[in-house]
Amino acid sequence: MRLGAPVFNFNSPGEWAAAHARKNLGAAYWPLAVDAPEAERDAYVRAAAANNLVIAEVGVWNNPLDPDPEKREAAVRDAIAKLRLADAVGARCCVNIAGSRGAIWDGPHLLNLSEETFGMIVKNTREIIDAVKPVKTKYTLETMPWIFPDGPESYLRLMDAMERDAFGVHMDICNTVNSPERYFKITEFIDKNFDLLGGKALSIHLKDIRLSQKLTVHLDEALPGEGNMDFARIFKRAAGLAPDTTLIIEHLHSNEDYAKAYAHLRGVIKSAGLEEYLV
Repeated sequence: MRLGAPVFNFNSPGEWAAAHARKNLGAAYWPLAVDAPEAERDAYVRAAAANNLVIAEVGVWNNPLDPDPEKREAAVRDAIAKLRLADAVGARCCVNIAGSRGAIWDGPHLLNLSEETFGMIVKNTREIIDAVKPVKTKYTLETMPWIFPDGPESYLRLMDAMERDAFGVHMDICNTVNSPERYFKITEFIDKNFDLLGGKALSIHLKDIRLSQKLTVHLDEALPGEGNMDFARIFKRAAGLAPDTTLIIEHLHSNEDYAKAYAHLRGVIKSAGLEEYLV
């Protein structure tokens, strides 16, 4: 398994790779825009290979379910372009969310968990995959609290409905801790995710989660180590996956926060006796 996190303040492929090496990171986000020159793109691919750095993800982050037809079509085109990029650079996955039926691209909406929306997600994702037919990567959907896939069962259902080998699994357990039951039974929920999806997981996001005392229910992301996430269990289960499975720290706000998160997670790995599994 490989830890990854964003790096900042680099001006060349060598500086980018060195920034990961200084932090003992074995996985990286793809750093360039989709329209970067091919020569520059290839230089980053070579730098990653020369430094034993796996490109974990090419992110899309748009709304293929946008209620505006023109915006929806543009989002699908953008996803196709980024899946093509992910395949060209050999990323483990190209990742997006399914989207939202509302005005906020990643927000809740009364139609998001409907059967109609499920079918729209399958149609959109098939269109994206079929336009590229990737051979070195897979298209994935990050799990979310209020859109499919909203847990391991609905992810499996999507995989069955998709009927595409190039559709893979992206796991963000924090995003689907969307009830007190999942929060307080976090270890069991982690096990369910790995039992149902683990063998297909390409990349995993690492975030903590905290339940507040405020009515009615308030669940918020937290700095790793400051919430209820059982990271030891995640790492134990991830250690049984493919060696290049990437585990990515995200959604923090400063280099200091990323340093704290990394130190905490490396401590968890050491305490769990899993350092031998870390690339």
